[in-house]
Amino acid sequence: MNIVVYIKQTFDTEAKIVLDGSGKIDANGVNLIINPYDEFAIEEGIRLKEKLGGEVTVVSIGGARAQEAIRTALAMGADKGVLVTDAALENADEWANAEVLAKAVSQIPCDILLAGRIAIDDGASQIGVRVAEILNVPSISSVLKLDIAGTHATVTREIDGGTETIEADLPLVITAQKGLNDPRYPSVAGIMKAKKKPLQTLSLADLGLSAGDLAQKMSVLKYTLPDARQAGRKIPGDAAPAAQELARLLHEEAKIL
Repeated sequence: MNIVVYIKQTFDTEAKIVLDGSGKIDANGVNLIINPYDEFAIEEGIRLKEKLGGEVTVVSIGGARAQEAIRTALAMGADKGVLVTDAALENADEWANAEVLAKAVSQIPCDILLAGRIAIDDGASQIGVRVAEILNVPSISSVLKLDIAGTHATVTREIDGGTETIEADLPLVITAQKGLNDPRYPSVAGIMKAKKKPLQTLSLADLGLSAGDLAQKMSVLKYTLPDARQAGRKIPGDAAPAAQELARLLHEEAKIL
C-alpha cells in the first residue's frame, strides 16, 4: 500500500506569540514542531504500513526548517520525505497550498492520504478536503478509527454528540482526530536511520507551477494579540455576604448573570 501523509510545521504549543515592528508574527527564537494532529496521521500511516505492507511518504510545504519536521516523521518510521519549498509560497493561503500539495501528491503513487484534522496555528481545517476535491477522491474528516481490507475502508469519525461509521473505497483522503492512536516517539535507532532516508526538495517549477498559477484568494490584513488577562479578585468576609457580593459583581460588572 502506498501511503502519503501531509504534515505541517507549526509553533510549539507553549510558544509565546509576539508581533514584530510590522505587525506580523515574529518567529525568531520560536521552537517549531510537527502540528500535533499531524502526528496522529503519521502514526496511522506507519501502522497501516506495518499491517498491510508498502511505504509511507511524508509531504510538507514550508521553508528549510520544515526538513526538521520531515526528519522527525522519518525517525518515527516513515520511509521517504518530500518538501515543497519556494519563496512564492511564504504567504500562501489554504487554496494555494492545497493546489501545490495535490500537484505533489499526483506524482506519488497513493492509495490513501492522511493529514491532521486541523492545524493549531491557523485553525483552518481546509487542506484535507480541498486536496480531495482537486484529486477527485472521497474524503472523511475527524477520523477516530480506520480499518482497511483490500481496497475498502471502514471509518469511524467524530460528529457533534457522537460518532458515525462510513464505508468508502480507496483512494481516499483521511484527516485524523485526537483519539485515533497514540503517536510513538522516535527511537535512537530511528533517528539514526532517518538521516539516511531520502528527502526530496521540490520547487514550484519542479511541479510545473508558477507563482502566477497560485494567486491568493484570501489574505490576512492584520494580527492582534488578545487583551492581557486581568488579575483575579478576592472577596473577603463570611460565606453568605461574600456570595451576595459575588452575585452582584457577576450581574453588574461582569454582566454574565
